Amino acid sequence: MAKILVVDDEKAILDLIEMILKREQFSVAVASTGKAALELFETFMPDLVILDLMLPDINGHELCKEMSGRRKTPIIMLTARDDIVDKVLGLELGADDYITKPFDARELVARIRAVLRRFGNERAAGLNVVRHEELVIDLDNRTVYKNNRPVELTLKEYELLEVFARNPRRVFTREELLSKAWGYDFMGDTRAVDTCVTRLRKKIEDDSANPRHILTVYGFGYRFGGS
Repeated sequence: MAKILVVDDEKAILDLIEMILKREQFSVAVASTGKAALELFETFMPDLVILDLMLPDINGHELCKEMSGRRKTPIIMLTARDDIVDKVLGLELGADDYITKPFDARELVARIRAVLRRFGNERAAGLNVVRHEELVIDLDNRTVYKNNRPVELTLKEYELLEVFARNPRRVFTREELLSKAWGYDFMGDTRAVDTCVTRLRKKIEDDSANPRHILTVYGFGYRFGGS
């Protein structure tokens, strides 16, 4: 669950954003002043900050600069002013995205998730993603990417890879992989596992003869990554 700090001097806006984000299962802290925001920035340790430009004590641009200088936490600037100068200045001072009031709740949530993904915080964004070096496995959408390019897998190849991805560094026997990926009632033999691993390696490894993702544990079976 991502932790999000919302900074705005309008209580109605704070209450609205807090309601929207809690509904999306985010953990939320709110602040109506720059001073309170900086204190929460250190104690709450947010994964992302939604920051209004117009604050009563500290200019939003200065607050953005201060937060960016302390720790690399993504910041979405929030303001009623749709001014390109404000946008550019905010981005130059460390903001990662920009949204103007009034905003659509769905757009706000989408932008939050997009920024969290860009920062590699898929789990915080509510996504079920496994990364191993250049390989990215999206378990929710059942998609695989290598060097940011989609990898086309058959259903069985994906199901076998998913077993590995959900259990990194665990060593599986061929019999275990057969039952997990093919099903307990599958009547084939364990050579089906070796064949599928060979095909899978050709698609996800740079050199299938020297694999880095699916490793052979001689005399036992296979494992996904690890040492």
